[in-house]
Amino acid sequence: MPTNNFAQVHETAFSKTGAAEQPDDEWILTAKGVTKRFPGVLALDNVHLDLRRGEVHALCGENGAGKSTLMKVISGLYQADEGEVVYKGEVRHFQSIQDAQAAGITIIHQELNLVPHLTVAENIYLAREPKKGFFIDKKKMEADAQVYLDRLKVNVKSSDLVLSLSVARQQMVEIAKALSLNAEVLIMDEPTSSLTESEIDRLFEIIQELKTQGVGIIYISHRLDELRRIVDRVTVMRDGRYVSTRNLSDITVDDIVAAMVGRSLEDKFPERTSTPTDEEIFAVHDLRRDGVFENVGFTLRRGEILGFAGLMGAGRTEVARAIFGADPKSHGTVTLGGRELAIHSPVDAIEAGIAYLSEDRKMNGLAVMMSVKANITMANINAVSNRWGMINNSAERDAAQHFVNILNIKTPSINQIAKNLSGGNQQKVVIGKWLFRDSRVLFFDEPTRGIDVGAKFAIYQLLDKLARDGIGVILITSELPEILGMTDRVVVFHEGEVTGILETRKTSQEEIMQYASGVKRMSC
Repeated sequence: MPTNNFAQVHETAFSKTGAAEQPDDEWILTAKGVTKRFPGVLALDNVHLDLRRGEVHALCGENGAGKSTLMKVISGLYQADEGEVVYKGEVRHFQSIQDAQAAGITIIHQELNLVPHLTVAENIYLAREPKKGFFIDKKKMEADAQVYLDRLKVNVKSSDLVLSLSVARQQMVEIAKALSLNAEVLIMDEPTSSLTESEIDRLFEIIQELKTQGVGIIYISHRLDELRRIVDRVTVMRDGRYVSTRNLSDITVDDIVAAMVGRSLEDKFPERTSTPTDEEIFAVHDLRRDGVFENVGFTLRRGEILGFAGLMGAGRTEVARAIFGADPKSHGTVTLGGRELAIHSPVDAIEAGIAYLSEDRKMNGLAVMMSVKANITMANINAVSNRWGMINNSAERDAAQHFVNILNIKTPSINQIAKNLSGGNQQKVVIGKWLFRDSRVLFFDEPTRGIDVGAKFAIYQLLDKLARDGIGVILITSELPEILGMTDRVVVFHEGEVTGILETRKTSQEEIMQYASGVKRMSC
């Protein structure tokens, strides 16, 4: 039977791993007593982690628990202030990511690190391009890159520009790049967050192949249900500290959650407090973008959370972007409060009261090298400026601090650079930006992608509060449990068309999938 003391902090780091009983050559990597400090923040406090050859070791914890920081220490991006990293029996002090890669340690970051204006092949072999004499052997580079893309069974050509690819396909390019490095230790930080089910299945097949080759894999994911398919052991961190390491076969998902948050989470979704009325506050009629989607129409009622569901490429995001003015539309009307809107650009949409939270917060939601304060106020800078257009520093500080407080953004100060926040806290900053703008309709595109269970719950509560306050909420998500747990109605897309608009409480995952795959269609 699973034990109930998973959240207990062990007196020694490896009390449950059996490290002392194993031959030395089985352990390819060990982090011992790692401590890392930043100004005003103790990010890691005496953290431990070990990895066997040929195992998948999950690292779990809420956003801000220190998972990514520990991985950056192991992969050479950061240097530890205390403790050591032992790799293949030797204490190593990697000075850069390239240093660690040369030794055989590769990391796939949660936030994509591709150069959009280069080709897929150029990204995969960036700074290590094959040469023919003094020149890059482009033909060989593209052929070699295509081998790894084909291995992942991803429909991408190595000559494609990265900027032409969806977020999911860019994620697969990152994985192909990691495979090309022939790593002995592979760190995967939320690798499935943007992938479809079929792409996840193929990734897991690749992981199983790597295990048989003796590659050690550290796997970070907030999708706890998927751990059973590939993971051998799991280590939990909380608030920058080591909690415990256990064999996954000995524990339950509830045990992991309890260890992560320090409490038990019986329900994944909060009780809904908003109640839809009959008042229509937002509507879209006969929206079309030639070759992308057509005949899209739906309404949004006051107090309602409306879901967008569909398989990858169904057109959900494309519709939202067209409504927001980020992409052109061929035809259609958008009304807010009964008034038809003329939206030709995002500026028009923002001024009308419509906001769009992109699924790719790093590229389209944040100014990553600017402060938390600047990011929160940038969409409504006039509200913190005087009549001469000069920013009132006091007003800006107060506004930013207000949203940091109500959204529980974990940051040492409002002056922290957004890039240095965890993924979940970056998402909260983007939400704060649009709340400060007093938007009347908010499109949330995959708002919980890469966010831990505790932070997800907080964002769900926020969505419910926004709907209760009369703000229109449209939730675009690939997670059907999220649709069923948080929406009142769901608009289902298939190949650029709306195939069904369903009442959530009267439907199921199976029925939604029937509409999403085109098996069912609503009657006209």
